[in-house]
This record gives sequence, structure tokens and C-alpha cells, in this order.
Amino acid sequence: MINYNPKDWFIFIFRVTKADTFRKLLPLMVVVSVYAGGVAYLETNFLKREYADQIKNMGLMHTVLGFVISLLLVFRTNTAYDRWWEGRKIWGSLTNSARNLAIKIQAFLPEENDRRFFRLMIPNYAFALKNMLRENEDFHELDPVLDLKRGRHLPNQLAAAIFKKVSDLHLENKISAAQLLLLNEEVKSLTDVCGACERIKNTPIPFTYSVFIKKFIFLYVMTLPFGWVFSLGYFIIPVVVLIMYALASLELIAEEIENPFGTDENDLPIDQICHNIRKHVGELLT
Repeated sequence: MINYNPKDWFIFIFRVTKADTFRKLLPLMVVVSVYAGGVAYLETNFLKREYADQIKNMGLMHTVLGFVISLLLVFRTNTAYDRWWEGRKIWGSLTNSARNLAIKIQAFLPEENDRRFFRLMIPNYAFALKNMLRENEDFHELDPVLDLKRGRHLPNQLAAAIFKKVSDLHLENKISAAQLLLLNEEVKSLTDVCGACERIKNTPIPFTYSVFIKKFIFLYVMTLPFGWVFSLGYFIIPVVVLIMYALASLELIAEEIENPFGTDENDLPIDQICHNIRKHVGELLT
């Protein structure tokens, strides 16, 4: 995730970053400018007068369609941002659950050997969840406390191991039944977080809806020059490019943030969150 100062207007306007949609859309903008220039040339030099009067009225169609496409893009962007923000709240709740579990373990277990297991396993759960959401089995960030099995649901393995340890501590009379219930709620919250993340990742925006918006934007931009050439002349080229840039950028932004758990520039900083969990749990259980 990019950290920035929202007050640096000058930098935002004139600096083109890797995450900027301008860089991604530049080849398409060049193609659209050539296309608009070709349409303008053909209409101004070869189109008969009687046809020109009819084509001028196409601008009315774009006025109506522009309102419709703006509503679609607002809904699309809001839906994607809601998924991004919900993902951030979920990982925030994971941070709180990890801290609460560590605080209670620290209070309930005075022996260092008992606390060490949780000091390693709680951060392991965060890193395992991150790796699962990114569809990899990178074990190098995990402390080798258990013999974890590749190909299986790694967060589930770790949550089960944490609960088994809590249950064993109760059987050994190191924690009471009331303390067991308190710890059980914190362990349960880990799997709740995992399920919420899986819900976002495994339920993308409906395919038909996404395809429809892309086709709508394409047809809208491709038909713009026909109705406005006689009013704008060759100035239609920058106008069409600007409109295409604005509409396509909104769709690109929505595509990038609708799955907030990846490694794109605007995705959630879950690497940093995982390391913070390891740091804070380590401080509490040392």
C-alpha cells in the first residue's frame, strides 16, 4: 500500500507513479486518439451534407447514456471500496483478537514455557492467513513450532493447534473452566476473521456485470467522435481521450481494490499488519 501526504497536490498532478492508471491506459489512449482523428478526418472531408445533419443528433444519445454510465460506475466503485474497507476492518479485528488473546495468556499462564507456544503461534496464524489469501504456501515467515502439512488449509491447522493447546492446559489444571471459556472466544474470533476474508476473496463482482460495464464504456467512447466532430473539429481528439481516461480509470481502480488482499500498490498493507502482530504479541508474552 502506498503511504502519501494528501496535501501534496503538486506531486499528485505531475508525478506518474507505477500505480497510476495513466500509465496503464496510455497505450489505449494513443489508439483512441488515432481512431478519433481518423473519424474526424473522414467526416469533415468525405461525409455528404445530408448525412452530416443526421449524425449531429447523436450527441443527444451520449447525453442520456453519460448519465446512465455515471450511475453504473458510481455503484461499481462504491461496491469495490466497500470490499476494500471491510477487508481493512477484518484485519483490524484480527489485530485486536491477537492482542486480546496474548493479554489473557500473559495473565493466565505465569510459566514461560507455556507462553512460548502462543508467542509463536498467534503471529503464525496471521502470516498463514495472509499466504492463503494470496494463494501461496510460503512457510519461511512462520516459526517452525508444528509439523504443518502443505496442501491443507493452513489457518485451520494453526487454529486447531492453538485450541488444542488451550484444552490441554485446562486438562492439566493450569487454567480454570472460566478461563477456558474466555480463551475459547478469542480463538473462535480467529476463524471468524478467516471466514470473512474468504467471503470477500471467493465472491468477486458478478462476471456479467463487470463485462457489461467494460463493453458499455467501449461503445460509448467509440461512438463519441461521430456526433461531436462537427461541433469540435479536431479538438474531438483530446476530448475523447479525456473522457475515455476518466471512465476507464474508475473501472481500473474498482478492479484493483475489489480484492484487497493481494500485492497491488493499492491493496491493504497486510504484510505490515502481520509484522505488527508478531511484534506486539512478542512484547506481551516475553
